[in-house]
Amino acid sequence: MKFQKIISTLFLTVTFSMLAHAQLQLNGAGATFPAVIYSKWFDEYKNATGVQFNYQAIGSGGGIRQISEGTVDFGATDGPMTDQQLSEAKSKRGTEVLHIPTVMGAVVVCYNVPGISKGLNLSGEVLADIFLGKIIYWNDAKIKKDNPKLNLPNKAIVVTHRSDGSGTSFIFTDYLTKVSKNWSAKVGTGTSVNWPVGLGGKGNDGVAGLVKQTEGSIGYVELAYAVKNKILYANMKNKAGNFVEATFQSVSSAAEGAAKNMPADLRVSITDAAGKDSYPISGFTWLLVYKNMKDEAKAKAMVNFLSWSMGKGQSFATDLYYAPLPKAVVKMCEKNINSITANGKKIK
Repeated sequence: MKFQKIISTLFLTVTFSMLAHAQLQLNGAGATFPAVIYSKWFDEYKNATGVQFNYQAIGSGGGIRQISEGTVDFGATDGPMTDQQLSEAKSKRGTEVLHIPTVMGAVVVCYNVPGISKGLNLSGEVLADIFLGKIIYWNDAKIKKDNPKLNLPNKAIVVTHRSDGSGTSFIFTDYLTKVSKNWSAKVGTGTSVNWPVGLGGKGNDGVAGLVKQTEGSIGYVELAYAVKNKILYANMKNKAGNFVEATFQSVSSAAEGAAKNMPADLRVSITDAAGKDSYPISGFTWLLVYKNMKDEAKAKAMVNFLSWSMGKGQSFATDLYYAPLPKAVVKMCEKNINSITANGKKIK
């Protein structure tokens, strides 16, 4: 009888523990750029562990704001937080916010031009002039110079861009700032900028939708969204002078140099990277997590998930049109993940 009571007690203890674990939910918000792979990761991880994720793809600006205000367990961004934002967040929350790179991706320049199929070539200078409103027709001589075999129409260019705070915009404008002095002087880099011309769409989906619906349009979205929506995108001229298609190989090529010189806080830009095969509008995307979390169960779940993302999670990247992290970057990520604490104590 006593033995049965012991077994019963153990069964109930294990059952309640499993139920508590199964009901554990981590709440996050931020970037739309990695939303495709995050959705896959969260489903796979829930099936393996029971831990649930509630992730709102509201843009990188929203992710930074919510992690700073403490309304989420984690944020997500494609544009790293500034020193000032990190300082303000630490002051509000009483702990540092860590940047953990998860995958790399490409921002592609998508277009909808009658009579033009795959094969449009664009340089950074021309792209900047289009988004500055200086080049307004598709058959402009500067575009024709890089596309001598294409029959470019005498049609007005309709510029589209993000209307929300966006890491995709950060990567895109960071690139334009590097390749165009005019863009650097008049607009600059940011998750939100004062766009000189164009229509705004919310999220990658919003911009993809505008481009798909509007003849003569041009915009920028994460590669997976262009593929998913069957939207054409341009080959971009890189620093070496080659026109390169966005692929996980060309994104990985752009990251090779960054991996060698990665700063300890893991905030880095890989736009306009050197290398003959590098795709020039490439970037890391980061999860934003508190270095010290107050909820021990959530802290442990977050650390375990982040460790999983560095291993098994990377195997899903290429099928979803992202590039997996270089091994050297994974090692640096693991070091920072292992530094996360719960109420000042190391997580076991």
